[in-house]
Amino acid sequence: MSLTRLTLTDFRSYAEAQLEPGPGFVVLTGDNGAGKTNILEAVSLLTPGRGLRAAPLGEMAREQGAGGFTVHARLGDVEIGTGTTAAAPERRQVRVNSAPASVNALSEWLSVLWLTPAMDRLFAGSAGDRRRFLDRLVLALEPSHAHHAARYEAAMRARNKLLAEPDGADPSWLGALEAGMAEHGGEVAQARSRTVAALSDRLSATPDDDFARAAIALEGWTGRDLAAELRANRGRDAAAGRAVAGPHRQDLSVIHAAKVMPAARCSTGEQKALLLGLILAHAELVAERRGMAPILLLDEVAAHLDARRRAALFQRLEGRNQVWMTGTDASLFTEVRQASRYEVAGGAVHRV
Repeated sequence: MSLTRLTLTDFRSYAEAQLEPGPGFVVLTGDNGAGKTNILEAVSLLTPGRGLRAAPLGEMAREQGAGGFTVHARLGDVEIGTGTTAAAPERRQVRVNSAPASVNALSEWLSVLWLTPAMDRLFAGSAGDRRRFLDRLVLALEPSHAHHAARYEAAMRARNKLLAEPDGADPSWLGALEAGMAEHGGEVAQARSRTVAALSDRLSATPDDDFARAAIALEGWTGRDLAAELRANRGRDAAAGRAVAGPHRQDLSVIHAAKVMPAARCSTGEQKALLLGLILAHAELVAERRGMAPILLLDEVAAHLDARRRAALFQRLEGRNQVWMTGTDASLFTEVRQASRYEVAGGAVHRV
């Protein structure tokens, strides 16, 4: 589905804003700091998680506002919304067709993928950043992934706290938490494995073009009996203050296929191209598997591409679901033939 209306209230720099984009390209232009990325962040909040900035909810409410915020969207005849109240600024609320719903329920209606400048060094960053990136890819294919990941993290936090108790942990309670970690952790690991395998096949079948092709693999923890590992590692985990085994120790390995070089050792431009290629291949996979093409959010994506690669990118994106793109210079998007174009300035959005 595409968004036919997006309404923001007291969100970031916007007291009020409303956009009614058409299908296809949505182009947002304006100076640095005008609020273009804030709009993309609002769209990203229409799925589970903390959005493309991974920011605390309390930071999203407008400073001069009433204390909470709302992001509301229309998708065909479905209305979805999320936000917070002044009384509970860190408690996210979700509504679907005016009825309360869980955050994870959002993934049933919409799939959103994004690429931001902060992700340019993903391959050289931490394993945790790559796991979060991978989990977004998994979620777009398997909406239940959010539930299992959240339950696994909750059980792991409770186990860590229990192991830290000075009088020792209750073995039966520990066993129950470890069983929960094993159940949900197994689902998390299997979903990641399925996504990596499917995406790897898709990348292998993608013709060579102006974007470097990646070869990917899941690395790190590959245990089969997590409950047994956790029982055996209680002493070591208590000393370390964390679980040393489990899917939270996995990592996404990415290699420049043509050069047989780890992505972390590639140039900045090559890393950008690898990431773009991954996102585009995954979007195609989601559309094929779920019958629901994802919305793509590409923040400042054209600024660091030469004219040839920009043209290749726009050509490859044409005909997909909505593709939201931002830039400081409208001339970067002159080759985009049909688009909903907006100018962002002074806390306001205007159709151009």
